[in-house]
Amino acid sequence: MTLDRRSLVPLIVLSGLIISLCMGLRQSLGLFMRPMGAELGISAAAFGFSIALQNIVWGFAQPFAGAIADRRGPRPVIVATALIFAGGLLLFMTPNVIPGGLALAGFMLGVGTTGFSTLYGAINRRADPKKRSQTVGLVAACGSLGTMVIAPLGGALIDGPGWHTAIVVFAALGAAMAVLALPINESPAQGAAAPRKQNLSAALKEALGHRGYLFMTLAFFACGFQLVFLTTHLPAYLALCGVAPGVGATALGLIGLFNAIGTFIFGQLGARYSQKHLLALIYLLRTAFIAAFLVVPVSAESTLIFASAMGFLWLGVTPLVNGILARVFGLAHFNALFGVVFLSHQVGSFFGAWMGGLVFDRTGNYNFAWGALIVIGLAAFTLQWLMDERPPTAAPLAPSPA
Repeated sequence: MTLDRRSLVPLIVLSGLIISLCMGLRQSLGLFMRPMGAELGISAAAFGFSIALQNIVWGFAQPFAGAIADRRGPRPVIVATALIFAGGLLLFMTPNVIPGGLALAGFMLGVGTTGFSTLYGAINRRADPKKRSQTVGLVAACGSLGTMVIAPLGGALIDGPGWHTAIVVFAALGAAMAVLALPINESPAQGAAAPRKQNLSAALKEALGHRGYLFMTLAFFACGFQLVFLTTHLPAYLALCGVAPGVGATALGLIGLFNAIGTFIFGQLGARYSQKHLLALIYLLRTAFIAAFLVVPVSAESTLIFASAMGFLWLGVTPLVNGILARVFGLAHFNALFGVVFLSHQVGSFFGAWMGGLVFDRTGNYNFAWGALIVIGLAAFTLQWLMDERPPTAAPLAPSPA
């Protein structure tokens, strides 16, 4: 099959913009904890639970969104979920008006976030098999730039017109994802074909019986646990340490900038070196930088250095996990299999966001939470390093329908 580069370039550009908006918006939500708490009396645990609910709903919904995209393409999934995402953002303004409004907002944001991940399947199908890691790394790197722009924008809007205006602007940016998805016309029939036909049930059974798939899935728990704890609670932790409020927004912006650099580099490295070992090293280095951040005195300078280092390691996992899945299990049910792995990530995200709020409300500090990040990070490094990345034994073909 001859790859159509002219159709790949627009897909890369649109995917980068959509992922950039979605990731930038959701990674900047922690900026609203302080003003919402001051004006509405929202506790850290209640806000953290809303973010946690967003992540766990995202995780459980992702395999279903992925299965739909595997059959119908990503466009209808992205359009629908982008509008749900925008509605969830607007609900953030009504926690004292609509009963359970904060939890409902978290639920809608979780469903609304599922769309952009389906783009990775379309990109993997379109890309040259020898350059999948680089291509996915390029798209994920472009998507990382959203946080660099949106986090400072959100901080400026909160400090200026107020957090209500910031929410409205965020919702408009969320709805823009639906518009950007309209030109995407990818179908599962396009791109690389799967070497053998399997129904979804057989593919899931095969993957869940593969030790390497299970190890990578369990290790991905730590990724979500660490990163969502930071995006949700780092601004509050810095305020607790006496660091100026603007540093938190700047730190999130630096995470976005260095995330783009790191993701691109790890995408390039994934085409040359062991993808499972690169993943393991990301988990180990993240944990080491977290430990170092806790040892040195917390200041604006140490925070910005820490944010830059963590940003470099932030989404470098994306091209590596994509590359392993495509190489080991093929592309026929890529989005669904990625959705199951991603569910583990989001379970970790749920506990990272919620645990941080509970720990702070009960102890008045984040000491136990930081310790949990280190222990879980070391466990993820061990699991990922020991992963078996050999393809599963060929299973019998699924029977054709009458």
